[in-house]
Amino acid sequence: MQRSGKGKTPRRPGQRKQCNIEKDPVGVYCRIRPLGTEDEECCIEMISSSTIQLHAPDGLKANRNGEYKETQYSFKKVFGVNTTQIELFEDVGKLLIEDLIQCKNGLLFTYGVTGSGKTYTMTGSPGEGGLLPRSLDMLFNSIGPFQTKRFVFKPDDKNGMEIQSQVDALLERQKRDSQQSVSKIPSSRQKADPEIADMISSDDACKVENVDEDSCYSVFVSYIEIYNNYIYDLLEDAPFDPIRPKWLSGGTPVRNNEFIPPQSKILREDQNHNMYVAGCTEIEVKSTEEAFEVFWKGQKKRRIANTQLNRESSRSHSVFTLKLVQAPLDADGDHILQDKNQVNVSQLCLVDLAGSERTNRTRAEGSRLREAGNINQSLMTLRTCMEVLRENQMCGTNKMVPYRDSKVTHLFKNYFDGEGKVRMVVCVNPKADDYEETIQVMRFAEMTQEVEVPRPVDRPICGVAAGRRHRNQAFRDELSRQLEERGGPFNAGNAVRDPAQLNHLIESLPAIPPCELVDPADDQMLPRLIEVLQRRHHTRQMIIEEFNKTANTVNSMLQQFDSQLSSKGNFLHDQQSKLSEKDKVIVSQKTEIERLEKKSKTLEYKIDILQKTTDMYEQDKRTLQHELETRDHRLHRELSDRRRIEQHMQGMVTDTRLKWEKECERRVNAKQLEMQNKLWVKDEKLKQLKAIVTESSPAQRPERPTRERDGNIAQKRSASPSPLPTAPAVHPIHRRSHSAGGEKWVDHKPSSNLDVDTVMQPIIPNAIKVSTPNEKALSKCHKYVLRHQELASDGEIETKLIKGNVFKTRGGGQAVQFTDIETLRQECPTAPSRKRRSGSAERPAQLEETENTAPVTSTGSSYFYQKRRKP
Repeated sequence: MQRSGKGKTPRRPGQRKQCNIEKDPVGVYCRIRPLGTEDEECCIEMISSSTIQLHAPDGLKANRNGEYKETQYSFKKVFGVNTTQIELFEDVGKLLIEDLIQCKNGLLFTYGVTGSGKTYTMTGSPGEGGLLPRSLDMLFNSIGPFQTKRFVFKPDDKNGMEIQSQVDALLERQKRDSQQSVSKIPSSRQKADPEIADMISSDDACKVENVDEDSCYSVFVSYIEIYNNYIYDLLEDAPFDPIRPKWLSGGTPVRNNEFIPPQSKILREDQNHNMYVAGCTEIEVKSTEEAFEVFWKGQKKRRIANTQLNRESSRSHSVFTLKLVQAPLDADGDHILQDKNQVNVSQLCLVDLAGSERTNRTRAEGSRLREAGNINQSLMTLRTCMEVLRENQMCGTNKMVPYRDSKVTHLFKNYFDGEGKVRMVVCVNPKADDYEETIQVMRFAEMTQEVEVPRPVDRPICGVAAGRRHRNQAFRDELSRQLEERGGPFNAGNAVRDPAQLNHLIESLPAIPPCELVDPADDQMLPRLIEVLQRRHHTRQMIIEEFNKTANTVNSMLQQFDSQLSSKGNFLHDQQSKLSEKDKVIVSQKTEIERLEKKSKTLEYKIDILQKTTDMYEQDKRTLQHELETRDHRLHRELSDRRRIEQHMQGMVTDTRLKWEKECERRVNAKQLEMQNKLWVKDEKLKQLKAIVTESSPAQRPERPTRERDGNIAQKRSASPSPLPTAPAVHPIHRRSHSAGGEKWVDHKPSSNLDVDTVMQPIIPNAIKVSTPNEKALSKCHKYVLRHQELASDGEIETKLIKGNVFKTRGGGQAVQFTDIETLRQECPTAPSRKRRSGSAERPAQLEETENTAPVTSTGSSYFYQKRRKP
């Protein structure tokens, strides 16, 4: 069966639904990491080769029955703490490499909480190679003799491969050799890195037996990471370090005097609806060491950080892709079949997922917190996709799987749709602190085992007869053997006996004339024949002499050469003895050099780890310094705000104290005025009572001087003197009202006042009449009068004119100081008087107008009406 189109990643044939599609469940394996210390509490127990049991640690809350719940989980296989890397690879990765060579895709990823050993399972350590280096070793051990030369296959940047002609491939190789870019494209001719070479021992090497010998193979690798849901190419050559950029002292990133962040990649879909990373670097490799060097080059750029739970915690998901390109040989078995439709591409993705973590345990802040959130979100999306797939398969629903919610699920959605086998290694840490996170991982693994993936279909490459490479090799061996037989050393005897050489010599002799005798008496034929034969014999003798002379010369030369050769042989023997001694020295030096190189690589590895740790600490230090500076600025700003608030509060306290001092002074003065008025009223009542008592007993009538003295005392108390009871014909002199002057007045007449039809009315010229006082009116006048009406004791209306001076206050407002009170009162002449004086019975009743002056005017007390301006 032949495929149509360019060489692409294989996909399932067609989207039509078939009832008889064979499906396989996702293979889920479990690996238990050893405890850090022997006295540490363990919460996982391996019951069998496929089952584990989880025990709740001490201090965890029990269930409703008061008992701790123990749960069991089953896997395809469980690897205990003593499992070696080769045992894990034999059960998990070996079958995926066999499928890769058989044109089938594969996906292998590690899953677990942070610090559970995922990176160690995938990569390994010196002497204990993980799944990735063992997969590379098995692949190259299997296809090593059948690999093509470099640049025969070339990526077309659309997830496919093109076949280049021999001339174009040769030009590419010459260009590569001329550039000598060893750092960019590691060469398989270089000596293997001792550290990389020690990843896998020769005893652990394995290979696939049923490899198609009639095909040519080539391996391409790529390495990406998914960081904060963005895809970055770890093999991309950049003039700066995109993972650890340089920083200025102030915390500003720079790159070539200005920092440019690494460019993220996008996902695209090829013509066969397979997802791939557009613009990703794909490097052709020819050996395990070269492939692992490329991996290590990208691994140094991967983002890791130091957290509370893991000193080298992966902060991104890494995807290392092995892409195997194979094409059949032509019918002669000599060259690759120049047909793009026959190019087949299969790939194996090795994914190291970042571990899920809880921020309350890792104490993540800033960028670490953002990374943890994106990691947990992508893993949650993966879990959601698995749940929807399981629901669709078990319940027969057709819900849309949210692959596009995360770059991880979007990139590998073809595998879950039937593009290849899917394997997952769940790594768990048995310590009690990870119990709750381990429970969540176990539930996800248990649910993932129920998801079934369509089984990929076997596809032959072409229909050409098998055994072409073997026949071509047999032909080449036979041709080489025949050429070696014909190309032996020269021999003089053989040369003489060669028929071609004899014919050449015969042709160089004189020609024999015709020797046919017609007449017996012919005596000329025989002499001519004898003469020719004699010349031929003479020529032959000359040739023999020349040949002998030449042979003697050659023999002498050969003897001379033999003597020289013997001397040269003796010299060579001496040189060989010396060379063997030198070889021994070189071997010993090489052994020492290899040991030193291995030690140097180990030290470089440690230096690299220390450098990464130093960089992480420096980055944390810069972050803490930046945070400290920010807090210092914030503290200084708060202190300045506090001082400003204190000054403002002190000003407000001072203003409030002054205000309340004034208010207290005003209230004290008002209270004093009120008490003095009350005292004056009581004195007046006492005087009136005294006068009544005196009138009732004429014999004890007080003398006028005493009355005058009382009047003088009253005058001292009041600024408005009361009328003196002298003679009836003499009327008291009334003080003229200040309202008769030329000052400008504010006449405040409340709207509730009643109009009184009396002859005497308070009329004030040049007055501004208002019903409610306002600042505008007060600012235009100097005097103020308030008309106040109240009901007297006899039921008549009494009108009081309360007068005061208007002056400006310190705050810019207007205030009124009350200075005088005038009373207008109307009485009926027939009404009996409640207060009688001595000798008043003969006096007729009269309508009188009394003027009362505030008794405390001379004391300086005042009432204020103040209205402040708005600020």
